[in-house]
Amino acid sequence: MDSRSKDYLDDFLSSLPVEDSHRIAKADSYYFCSDEESANHLASLVVQGEKQATASLLWSYEADSEPLPEVGQLSVITNWKGEPQCIVEVTEVEIKPYNEVSAEFAFIEGEGDKSLEYWRKVHWEFFSKECEEIGKQPTKEMLVILEQFTVVWKG
Repeated sequence: MDSRSKDYLDDFLSSLPVEDSHRIAKADSYYFCSDEESANHLASLVVQGEKQATASLLWSYEADSEPLPEVGQLSVITNWKGEPQCIVEVTEVEIKPYNEVSAEFAFIEGEGDKSLEYWRKVHWEFFSKECEEIGKQPTKEMLVILEQFTVVWKG
């Protein structure tokens, strides 16, 4: 986490009552996607309350030896330039095969027209590129991490 995100997170944490100090336990910082236009657009959707979920490829977490997201985890959502936009708290984490992601999840992920068809199209493209980078073959049964979150701070 860079200093801008850390300062942003510290401002949020210092605004909390003492009994909420447990929130300090786990936090990270990230932007969505792998290009500036998408990262900035999706961050704005989160701030607006349209995007309340995200999906990640489990294989990518394994390849990077990253810990899986957990309920209660805080994340500073940034734009492409690393400027904090808001803080979200993970409210639900589920791992499912790509082909079992529901229309309800696609809707709360809030992208495009919010349909399952749109979700499958853009995520297949994105996950296929990730698979290529880590030497995996994409399949409809590949496992995805489905995170739901709520915005807890807009600074």
